[in-house]
Amino acid sequence: MKVRYCLGMTLVALGACGPAQQPQAPTNNTEAPILPAPSAPPAVSNSALAAPAPVSSDKAQPEPKKILLEPKGPIDPKSVEAAGQVVQHYGALIEQGRLTEAAKLWGDPATAAKFTKEIRPNTHLEIGDLGDTEGAAGSIYTTVPVVFYGDGFRKPAQVILRRVNDVPGSTEAQRRWHIERIEWGKAP
Repeated sequence: MKVRYCLGMTLVALGACGPAQQPQAPTNNTEAPILPAPSAPPAVSNSALAAPAPVSSDKAQPEPKKILLEPKGPIDPKSVEAAGQVVQHYGALIEQGRLTEAAKLWGDPATAAKFTKEIRPNTHLEIGDLGDTEGAAGSIYTTVPVVFYGDGFRKPAQVILRRVNDVPGSTEAQRRWHIERIEWGKAP
């Protein structure tokens, strides 16, 4: 009990030791006292918020990226953003080693199986900016630049996605974006 009382008194005494600020006397009784202007807030260093320094290429890490914003509403399944989500989902499945599920995002299972053999363990996927769509013979295509990377490698590629237009006789699966092919060696 005495310790709390002494601690409380010490805090009161320390508060009284600080420099006293005297407000200026009011010029008439209806005015409030004028207090000194508050000091400027301490400067905040941007170094804590700055992007990390690029890692050397021998570590095969991705380049620093801009922050992607959340969509402002539902994404139209026919849009290029929906195609980008397919690539993002594909990358997440690869990173988790779920290659069988990742292969289901391809249009052709045989092409997916062939490509899956080229995936190294601990592969990650860096996704570039989405491009425009191009139409051709009842289908729409878009290309998404990516970089496959991991321990000791960094390999750029282009993911070409396709969806069938809403034509009579097309199935729901055909009208969804799917990976048509991946072309190696084209920098994003």
